[in-house]
Amino acid sequence: MSMAREPNQVIGGSTSHQSTPRTRSPAPFLCKTYDLLEEEEAFDHESRRCKRIVSWNSEGNGFGVWCPEDFSQFILPRYFKHNNFSSFIRQLNTYGFKKSASDRWEFQHEKFQKGRRQLLVEITRKKCEPSVFPAFLQASTKDKATAVDKTKHLLLRENETLKKEKSQLLTEIAHFKALETKLLECLSQFPIHR
Repeated sequence: MSMAREPNQVIGGSTSHQSTPRTRSPAPFLCKTYDLLEEEEAFDHESRRCKRIVSWNSEGNGFGVWCPEDFSQFILPRYFKHNNFSSFIRQLNTYGFKKSASDRWEFQHEKFQKGRRQLLVEITRKKCEPSVFPAFLQASTKDKATAVDKTKHLLLRENETLKKEKSQLLTEIAHFKALETKLLECLSQFPIHR
């Protein structure tokens, strides 16, 4: 009976492989997010749960959080050390995920696909642009005008990005306010029993 062993397990003072190149592994956040989608899908299938909380989209090239409240309360704490949906969204953004629908919490990344876990290693955190302020302080007198122009350009670009994000958030707020109004109207049709 032969015993199975790990690829680099020490056997009799030497490793089972002479040398292996160091392999990159995906970020823990990406692995946990992928795992929670796979496990929730299996759970939904097994339990025939009516209400989906989170799942892959129909194409398998993204995922949706269909019930953010339940996702925060029940699923996030099982995989992460928090239950903050906003923190989860920020993490997605740092890895380049994009919101793919304005009316729901659906996200996509070209390397985050159902059944293609091996692609996770290719997803990296966004690199922050180096701060222009220290470079500006170190600039010589004749380079100051160029540094000011670069700073102005970066600030204008960042301002435009923030305006777009604000507009998107205002649209989402309006959508949720309208939804709240509809729900309250529906609830008002039912008598309150005390």
